Amino acid sequence: MNFEGLDPALAEYAPTLHASLDPSLNPSLLQNVELDADGLPLEALSVSESVHIMEGMYSELHTAMSEVGIPVSASHFDLHEEMLWVGNHGGHTTSFFGPALERYSSFQVHANDDIRQIQSLDNGVLFLTKNNLKCLTRGGLTMFDFLMDENTDMHSLLLMDSSTVLIGGLQNHVTEIDLNTVQETRKHTVEVPGITIIRQSNRFFFCGHTSGKVSLRDPRTFKVEQEFDAYSGSLSDFDVHGNLLVTCGFSSRMNGLACDRFLKVYDLRTMRAITPLQVHVHPLFVRFIPTYTARLAIISQSGQCQFCEPTGLANPADIFHVNTVGQLVMTFDVSSSKQALVFGDSDGCVHLWADSPEVNFNAYSRETEFALPCMVDNLPHMDWNQDLMPPSFIPTPLISEALLSDWPAANSAPAPRRAPPVDPEILRTMKKVGFIGYAPNPRTKLRNQVPYRLKEMENEFDSFSQVPESPLGREEEPHLYMVAKKYRKVTIKYSKLGLEAFDFKHYNKTLFAGLEPHIPNAYCNCTIQVLYLLEPVRCLVQNHLCQKEFCLGCELGFLFHMLDLSRGDPCQASNFLRAFRTIPEASALGLILADSDEATGKVNLGRLIQSWNCFILTQLHQETQEQEGPQAYRGVTGSGSSFGSSGDSVIGQLFGCEVENCSMCRCGKETVRVSSTLLFTLNYPECHSNDKVVRDYDFAEVLKRSICLEQSTQAWCENCEKYQPTVQTRNIRCLPDVLAINCEVNSTKEADFWKTQAELDSNVSSLGKVGTR
Repeated sequence: MNFEGLDPALAEYAPTLHASLDPSLNPSLLQNVELDADGLPLEALSVSESVHIMEGMYSELHTAMSEVGIPVSASHFDLHEEMLWVGNHGGHTTSFFGPALERYSSFQVHANDDIRQIQSLDNGVLFLTKNNLKCLTRGGLTMFDFLMDENTDMHSLLLMDSSTVLIGGLQNHVTEIDLNTVQETRKHTVEVPGITIIRQSNRFFFCGHTSGKVSLRDPRTFKVEQEFDAYSGSLSDFDVHGNLLVTCGFSSRMNGLACDRFLKVYDLRTMRAITPLQVHVHPLFVRFIPTYTARLAIISQSGQCQFCEPTGLANPADIFHVNTVGQLVMTFDVSSSKQALVFGDSDGCVHLWADSPEVNFNAYSRETEFALPCMVDNLPHMDWNQDLMPPSFIPTPLISEALLSDWPAANSAPAPRRAPPVDPEILRTMKKVGFIGYAPNPRTKLRNQVPYRLKEMENEFDSFSQVPESPLGREEEPHLYMVAKKYRKVTIKYSKLGLEAFDFKHYNKTLFAGLEPHIPNAYCNCTIQVLYLLEPVRCLVQNHLCQKEFCLGCELGFLFHMLDLSRGDPCQASNFLRAFRTIPEASALGLILADSDEATGKVNLGRLIQSWNCFILTQLHQETQEQEGPQAYRGVTGSGSSFGSSGDSVIGQLFGCEVENCSMCRCGKETVRVSSTLLFTLNYPECHSNDKVVRDYDFAEVLKRSICLEQSTQAWCENCEKYQPTVQTRNIRCLPDVLAINCEVNSTKEADFWKTQAELDSNVSSLGKVGTR
């Protein structure tokens, strides 16, 4: 075309892309246009940037260049942000922001292989190449790189949910990958020559084969439920919407493949083919665009695009042309909002079509994070005569040369400041995970700033040794109590040889073995060691053996046997705790902790170990009863635990205590009920803050009040036939051989009670010493 002969008035006219649809086009505007001998159609004219778009009709909005001369192999609209991703045959990807196709990021995904499919995630983007699945951030940082066998030839990727993908290709299997662990979870066997296209609906997985077949598979088992033999040659593309499946492909003709102009349409309700749809272009891509109606977009490789209904007739007037300037269309994609279409050609160009100028790729997109602008050019001017302006207001670049403010080495000496001691509040609240400590910021100092208080810092450093190393001492007054060295917590430092290189005899010179605390749910170790030191319990579980798969009595017997043979070396209760995690009652009571719960330190271990104490006693009692068939665990009450009387056990003989529960209504009716319990819970007396005189309670008195409990509550009276205030009292018939007590220190109220009693005892003892002198 002779561009010098164009009329300048054409620059002021915004032509539409389809002249046949615009009857107002003035032919006189083309009087100075010279065509070549072959005759160039009007659709091949380059589109100016000021494109007039008719509402409701797709027209070209913008064109951008990904990489010159390298064909586009994959295109994808981001499902979370207003971005468009494009990958090419050179393994390079480029992202564009917004309908203006502003370049956002560009990076290399693979050195040699082409990018075959792109899938956006919430925190990154998946890229599929021939034998590699790579996840990168939208800025280009690698999150993971999953390598597959070199003989694989992957072509399709399907995101099943937020953490699982299916990958298929030209091999006899489809791989399922977990994105959280980046591990292969399952491998489904398929027929040769494999799967190149995978789609999903509510009922089936739709798998397209190069042999021209489309198979419908069960989402759970991946078994073939139905199969459609669409084309005799090969399958090009297909799409699913509602109850319709539409395919396009190639048929075998004259010992070759020819593009079939008939789109095969299948009804998924009857699983049968309906009337095929004949189109006027050679279909290579087909997509449903369900806006007002379930329209189909049929794209040919030469750039022709036709819209039609899947159950209607194709109209030649609905054919549009993508301005590829003779290049072939390689990729096609539709945005989730159905407002934008994208075409990628063999020259590296990306063509964005839209039905309105203000197009949105998604219905609800989040804001895109952009790189911060360079601040060097925006620095304010600083007057040299301003004495109050700090020189650090302007940042200094990193250079290797000497600065003007540097002193000669002969006139200066390095005087590094000693690091200040760690804040005691940080040490008190610190939780150790392995050899790393985590603590919340007490916010007592400014960020990245240390005050110039050298003398005070030296005093603080001298008093740093008063901070105890044990968490038990930090909880009270860290500056007043010093934990003895032999009672401090010892952290095991592992070497290449593991536990064999650590000298446990240096810290434990006895023959009593300890339990390692670096395993999940290790809070049970203290109670396990208490039960081990009770000889009747130890002999009971070591002689207990049953046919149950997970029995705490059996596992506890094996653990006690291991403690007998260890001769002071530490042991692990992993087998016992593994069986403990499989018991449904333990999960229902919230006794099983995750690793994150122990690391954060938000778990009330005091309340947890009391619930576990009640649980293990009741569980051992039920498992060692002479009656066959374990009874169901019925939980704990506010004051203890009741166990069945249909069969006795050693646990019941040691810990069991018969109690009489008496209920007295104010009408005079008394009800007595006899039951048994394995442990008691301390019930503290009421202490009011307004009391001027604090009473000194003896432990025996508190224990007696808890065992022989008396309380008032609303209960049903059969004599009055309504709820009445009732006085309930509990008395014991005899004390057990082993008295199990839950101290019930779950809040600051109980802790303040014991603190007050300890202060009263210390005052009384100090007065006694003064009187003796």
